[in-house]
Amino acid sequence: MKNLRITVNGTAYDVQVEELGESAAPAAAAPAPAAKPAAAKPAAPAGAVGNISVKAPMPGTVVNVVVTAGQAVKAGDDLVFIEAMKMETPVKAPQDGTVATIEVSKGEAVDSGKVLVTLN
Repeated sequence: MKNLRITVNGTAYDVQVEELGESAAPAAAAPAPAAKPAAAKPAAPAGAVGNISVKAPMPGTVVNVVVTAGQAVKAGDDLVFIEAMKMETPVKAPQDGTVATIEVSKGEAVDSGKVLVTLN
């Protein structure tokens, strides 16, 4: 068990985390992400991938994608919601732009640092 302190929206939480063997979890999660992103990528406009990558701040499950390819967004707008530890966390646009691609879909398990959306 590891003791960690996690801060969410300015509130600190002390938690205990148990490390599980890595061989079981990735095998179960690997097939789902391979099938779902393929359906999400064709929705992108004909242009190239955006030059601003918005990444997952933590591992979790995508519970909602609230933008569409081609949609204009402003800094601070919600793009994707990720559930981790039974809490939904919004991933927000870092700056104004246009959604170029959506790299994830609802229900997909993501790791920390996974590109969720690209912006132009």
